[in-house]
Amino acid sequence: MSKKIGVLGCGWLGLPLARQLVKNSHQVYGTTTSPDKLELLRKEGIVPYLISLSPDEIHGDIEGFLSLIDILIINIPPRLRGNHTESFFEKMKLLMNKIEKSTVSKILFISSTAVYGDIEGEVTEETFPSPTTESGRQLLASEELLKNAGSVQTTLLRFGGLIGPERHPVTMLSGRENLSNGNDPVNLIHQDDCIRIISKIIDEELWGKTFNGVYPLHPTKREYYSSEAKKRGIPPPAYQGETSEKKGKAVGSMYFDQGHPIFKTSIVS
Repeated sequence: MSKKIGVLGCGWLGLPLARQLVKNSHQVYGTTTSPDKLELLRKEGIVPYLISLSPDEIHGDIEGFLSLIDILIINIPPRLRGNHTESFFEKMKLLMNKIEKSTVSKILFISSTAVYGDIEGEVTEETFPSPTTESGRQLLASEELLKNAGSVQTTLLRFGGLIGPERHPVTMLSGRENLSNGNDPVNLIHQDDCIRIISKIIDEELWGKTFNGVYPLHPTKREYYSSEAKKRGIPPPAYQGETSEKKGKAVGSMYFDQGHPIFKTSIVS
């Protein structure tokens, strides 16, 4: 059945997601912060809106955008690294104020496994979050804000590290030395699988829930990134000496890993 879906943030993940939703016969509305991208969205069958969020104001016709949709996919990363101290949580508070005055009844919030922080061992949706970064803390606060809104049903989707076309963490790690986390498991997911999971949530009406989205293969970072660098012909990262102690977290899903095979694109190149 065709649904009216808004994708807030048609970037690296949001644009191919919106494109797939159009193919799935949904009515899709998408936002971008770039005027140059409006025509691209239009050509893909996506009704485009020029909208950007700041902690103090939402620029663009957010009311018009929200008035056309029943389902809102929030796909905006916090971007809090370096000197960027802009409050993601304040952005979400402004957005939630607009949502509560709209016809939106369901939200899918794209979050991150960063909310689990430095927890070690097996992690599932039942693991209590304990973020250790500012990004993780603001994502968790935003999750609580959206989840507790009485006017909508919110599903939280916590993705691991995203890989796919023109995006792989090994390119940033290449040549780095003396890294201390070589025995930590990797927690990654391919763009294709992200889109499959989101489509499944929408098609099966999985609202009011929390899901982890991480490919169920967790080699050590030392093993995985050394191999991926070699395949690309770039210098591998150098990790500190081997230790016998197992560290880090391996994130899984109680839903997607058990009887719901949805991971079809390997994280191994």
